[in-house]
This record gives sequence, structure tokens and C-alpha cells, in this order.
Amino acid sequence: MLVGCGGASPPGDAGTDASDQVVEGACEIGSDVPDSRSTLTCGADFQALAATPFDNALPGARSMKVVLDLAGGNAIYFQNTSRYPIHFEFVSARLSGNGLPLVGDLGTFNATEYFSPERRFVLGAITYYAGPDKWVLELSPYDTANVDMIVALFDKASHAAFFGPKLAFHPTSSAIATTAVGLPARIPVLSTDELYAGIDFQPLSAGEAVGRLHFTTAASLAAGEYLSFQSIVVLDSAPNDISVVQGIITQEFQTPLSHVNVLSHARGTINMGLRGAVTDTRLTDYRDQLVKIVVGAEAWTIAPVTQAEAEAYWAAHTPPPVTLPAANLMVTGFANIEDVTPEPTGTATLLDALRAAIRAYGGKAAHYSVLYRTPGVPIKHGFAIPIFYYDQFMQQNGFYARVTALLADPSFTTDPAVRDARLAELRADMLVAPVDAAFESLLAAKAAEYATVGKLRFRSSSNSEDLDGFPCAGCYESHSGNVDNIADILTAVRRVYADAWSFRTFEIRSYYGVAHDSVGMGLLVHPNYSTEEANGVAVTANPFVASALDPAFYINVQKGGDVEVVAPPPGVTSDQYLYYFDQPNQPTAYVTHSNLVPAGSTVLTASQTHELGVALAAIRQRFSAAYGPAAGNNGWYALEVDFKFDDEAAPGQPPTCYIKQARPYADPRSTP
Repeated sequence: MLVGCGGASPPGDAGTDASDQVVEGACEIGSDVPDSRSTLTCGADFQALAATPFDNALPGARSMKVVLDLAGGNAIYFQNTSRYPIHFEFVSARLSGNGLPLVGDLGTFNATEYFSPERRFVLGAITYYAGPDKWVLELSPYDTANVDMIVALFDKASHAAFFGPKLAFHPTSSAIATTAVGLPARIPVLSTDELYAGIDFQPLSAGEAVGRLHFTTAASLAAGEYLSFQSIVVLDSAPNDISVVQGIITQEFQTPLSHVNVLSHARGTINMGLRGAVTDTRLTDYRDQLVKIVVGAEAWTIAPVTQAEAEAYWAAHTPPPVTLPAANLMVTGFANIEDVTPEPTGTATLLDALRAAIRAYGGKAAHYSVLYRTPGVPIKHGFAIPIFYYDQFMQQNGFYARVTALLADPSFTTDPAVRDARLAELRADMLVAPVDAAFESLLAAKAAEYATVGKLRFRSSSNSEDLDGFPCAGCYESHSGNVDNIADILTAVRRVYADAWSFRTFEIRSYYGVAHDSVGMGLLVHPNYSTEEANGVAVTANPFVASALDPAFYINVQKGGDVEVVAPPPGVTSDQYLYYFDQPNQPTAYVTHSNLVPAGSTVLTASQTHELGVALAAIRQRFSAAYGPAAGNNGWYALEVDFKFDDEAAPGQPPTCYIKQARPYADPRSTP
């Protein structure tokens, strides 16, 4: 018994008003699907030519490229998009020569056909969104087509296809939305917000999962409910924290850069939003039963499985044990941040330098050091405390021996409640344990160098985060201490050290077979941000695109600093948008808007977005030598970048950008 969910086929007579009814005719495409059609008469023919769009920021879509040839008698071509995924491939193969003007190379084509007013083609896509049941004409977000071009393409497409009566125009960027204001009233315009409101399925981390379907709430998890790693969890909203599970389904849509979703991608576990999930009978009929759920870009399915099938799946999908980089305990003393990851020399690479620094100072400080020396990256100066002092603290207070004893206790290893309680006791004792006198003296002297900043921020920089192969984003908290109060500073240090033994982090290490005594905690220290005007996370590539054909920065930003974009309260939305920084007109395409700012406004101004884009471009180029094309990686390459906007440099003036950290971002196309 297999239940298919979401992503329904385009309906036939779906309209309720005779003026906008879709009436299908006889289908004209058989088993031999052509390169294009000049007319479309039925939904099956649309499906034959359509494909999942490159950009799946709005899920549940099928899209077909469309070409209007202004030099070829205004002929229209509904393009076989599975065979020719981009416009250039089709027009260069089918509309070049043989009595038609020749089509040039890709670079010339892109520069002309998307940006020049003297273009030969008007290029778009017809997309069907299953959730809101909408047919729309879309242009590339950076296309500068004028009103006349849009009208010509819209009219030609609507008259040549069965869906014409229901066709609307969907502006895919703020710039195109401005142009669309000039469209005649007879052409309906649908905003992204309107489409998004009609979507009930949000695929965040695709793939398949087998587990027991468990219903709970984010509040219950926050209150300490324990979850089995064999669970697929159905929640009312996205939790800020969750242990390892097989999959997550939330009734409230999530932000793609939340800790929960970043962890899902890195773990290779499914994660999806489904409006009405907690009462949806497609799920509630399987409450507390073993099921297999498959999440795709357009749809999801659920089916029951047996205990034997589930156990076989879990055995086959248990991750191989992760070995952390061995901590280098020979490095002592504090390092100014610029000295943590020196520039490579000889045959060494930037990745070699980063790996060496991670062993001594941890991942966050190692990457921050490179950022600090990167032109175009606004970032605060700081220093790093090596892992040596964490190891010293653990040794001198007998905490390693205590962990060893806990791991030998059957009640600790088998009962999550006991494990949680014992780890809480360990952390409590760490918060009052003495520190080495020499370490305290070093810390007091270093803090004195920052006497004018008020507070220092102490951030985890371990050998178990910001690494490929071990998903630990958000595993640890950061803590602040007053620079003129050594006791306050030591409390902040101890709190970061104790975070290494939080229940969730311990559970993640156990699931991935990480030796608990191999964790080393360094510290990245810099002046604290007290009252930032905006906080955000960005990705230096387009996570909604399954290839590099449509590059963009993905930005998720929220007003102020109290509501973090990676862990928003229920009901709070942020600005989420794609910034096409590499295109000549640099448009922005908003997916959602913050509900903490007035309607019609944005968290960042256009100039602030550009300031952030300059920094993201510099970061993308800088780390390419370690993780990207400059290092021979021709696959997915992106950094996840945390940033803030703050006016502390010029109080009362527009806030400026500061970069907080950068780390490798897991390939969003990967599946379990």
C-alpha cells in the first residue's frame, strides 16, 4: 500500500470561472517526444516536455522552457526541457542556420539574449505549481526584458497552449517585479509570496528514511523529551535542537539555513515541511508505526515496512565511524588570529594549512584566521586559545577519568535519562572547577589588550565542527565575559568547555562512532557584538539549483540580534533571497520576507546587500584553493557564512557588515 503525496499532475478543467477554465484537447505527443512544440493541447504533452526546474526554491513545480524568436516570424517554441535543460542548448541546436541567423557562443548569447534590448529571442519558462494550482510565465531573475517583450511572449504562449486562460506572470526578482508594474491589466501578476502561501510541501533535505513515525512538539523536545535515532519525527514547528533521528517533518515551514536543516543535510537524513502535518491522515494513519518515507523535489511518499525491513535498512545505513583530527597538544600560548593559519609555502596547500591549524586551534579559529587576512572581508580582530588548555583543564580536574567511568556504566550507556542527568552533573562540576594558574594569568594579560571593548566573546573552536564528514553545526554555544573581570571571563571559558558534554552533542558523537575522549576544544575570541541591527547566514552558491548553471548567493537575514535566523521562534519568518551578484544587473529574488519589519520593506538595503555580496565573493574566491575549483573540485562548492550588520563603528549611521565565520557547506543535492 503506497501513498503518493504532493506534486500532483497538472489538472485539466481546474478553473471555476468559465473565463479562466483550462480545457484540454487531444494530446499530440506520442512515445517519440520532439525537441519542441509550437502548440500544447494537453497536460500529458506539457509533462512530456517539462522537467524539474533548476531552481527549486519554490517546490512542487514542473517547468518547461519557452522561446519566442523575434527574427523568425515571432515563432514560439515550447522546448523539450529534459533534452535541452537551458535555452542556449536548444536554440544553438535547432534555431541556428538553415535560413535563420547563426547563434553565437554561450557567453555572447547570455550577454545579448538576457540583457540587450536588441535581442533576437525572448526567453522564459512556463511553470506549473501544484500546491497553489497555478500556471505562470517566468523569466530568469536577471533578465532585463522590457514590458513589450514580456507581453509578446505572454500573448504568444497563452494563445498557443491549453493552459492559456489560467496563465499569469510571476516576477522572479525585485527588478522584474518593478518592470511588471507596467504590464497591461489583462495580464495577471502573481508574486512569490502568493505562490509560497499556496504551497503545502517544502522539501528541504531529500532522500529516503525508514523509522517509527513519532508525533511530538517542539516544546516537548525543549522540555527534554528523548528521541530514538530510529524515529521519523512529526512536529508542529522546527525545534532549535534535536538529537539524531531518521527524518524530520514539520507542520510549520522552516528556513533552509536553520541548524536543524543544516544538520539534516550533513547527516543525509530527510527533512520536509508539510502544512497541516500533525493532523494529515496520510501521516496520522501510520502513527507509531514503522514506515518508509521518500522525499523528492516535487513529491513525497509513505509506505509501511516490517520490523525486519527496518532493521535491515538501519544496518545498511549506519554511518561509518568518524575519526576526528588528532589534537596537536604541542601548541601552547595564545595566537593573534592572523597567525593561526599561516599562508602555505612550498608544495603545501591552503587545505594543508587549515588542517594543521584545526588540530591545534579547532575549525572555527582556523577558518577565521584565513578570513581575517582576506581583502574585502570586514571582520573583527581576535585571538585563539589552543586545544592544549582544554586538555589541561580536563586532565587536572580528572574529567577524562570521569568520562571513562561513565562509559563503563551500563545504566549510562543504555538509559538516555540517566545519561542526560550524569552529563548535566559533569557540566555543572566543570563550571566550578579550578583552572591552571598560568592559564589564568595568560588570559588576564590578553584580555587587558582589549580593555576598551567591554566584553569578549568566547566561541567554540573544536576539532569536531566545521569539518567534512561529521555534522556538528550548532553543537556548541558561545559565551561572553567582561574584559575587566577575570572571574567572568573564566566562567565564559568553562561554559564553552562544558558544552562539549551537552546531551545532544554526546548523542551525535555516539551515533557517528566518535571517540569521546578525542574531542579537543579550542577557543576563538573576539570583541562581543552587543546590539547588532541584523543577523544572518549566507551560502556562497545557490542551494536551490542542482548545477552551477544559475549561480547566486543565498541570503537569510533577520532584523536585530535577539531572533537568530538559524533558530527562529515559531511563526517568525526572515528575509530569504537569492542575490545574483555575478550578473550585470545583480538582481535579488525573495523567497520569503521577514515579519519583523514593515510590509513592503526589507531587512537590508540594496547597498547593504551589495556590501555583503562583495564580502561573499571574496570568501568564495579565497577558499576555492582549499575546497573549490582552484583545488581541483569541480563539483559542488560553497561556504556557509555567518554575518551581522552593526553600527558600532559609526553609531547612528547605517549599520555595516561584519563576517563572523565561514565553513564548508554540505552539498544540498546529496541524498542519504
